[in-house]
Amino acid sequence: MMDENSCLQAIAQGSEEALEQMYHQYADRVYNTLISYTKNAEDAEELLQDVFVTIYNTASGFQYQSSVSTWIYRIAVNKSLDFLRKKNSQKRSGIFTSLYVKDSAELKHESADFVHPGVQLENQEDARLLFRAIDTLSDNQKTAYLLTQVEGLPQKEAAEIMNQSPKAVESLVQRAKANLKQELEKYFPERGKSKNSTSK
Repeated sequence: MMDENSCLQAIAQGSEEALEQMYHQYADRVYNTLISYTKNAEDAEELLQDVFVTIYNTASGFQYQSSVSTWIYRIAVNKSLDFLRKKNSQKRSGIFTSLYVKDSAELKHESADFVHPGVQLENQEDARLLFRAIDTLSDNQKTAYLLTQVEGLPQKEAAEIMNQSPKAVESLVQRAKANLKQELEKYFPERGKSKNSTSK
């Protein structure tokens, strides 16, 4: 089994075997990241293929200034954000045609039984609301939060993926948590109240 750099060099020379090795090594982790953004298994699978096609096509341009894993995550994050921007613009353009079907644009894209692969069964309902709240964050807050809090990546690696300083990522995560707390209190107003009353 080749190390990551040798594997990428082989991919750059057109080796499908090396691409397969890279796929087996990263597919699950990349898929988890993609589904955190898309909340839809079909879209995540489509983007997963897209990520590895991009790896195959652009491997020769990799500069080795960051780790291979950072580069792969960066491709996955960029594909996800592009996907969401496209989806949101389609949603806006389709809003008039879908007015007669309540929330039809939403239902088409988000699987009602969306479950993140990393979430325990008993936490799925809370997780569904959390991911809905994550959708309200800005791109940078969303990415910083998903990479560090959902995917569990070290802050330093998340910073490299996002081309930000670790301090900037820390700040984004704090702002994301504050915004999520506010958003989730709409679903659980009693939780916010009980916390507020105990802190007085």
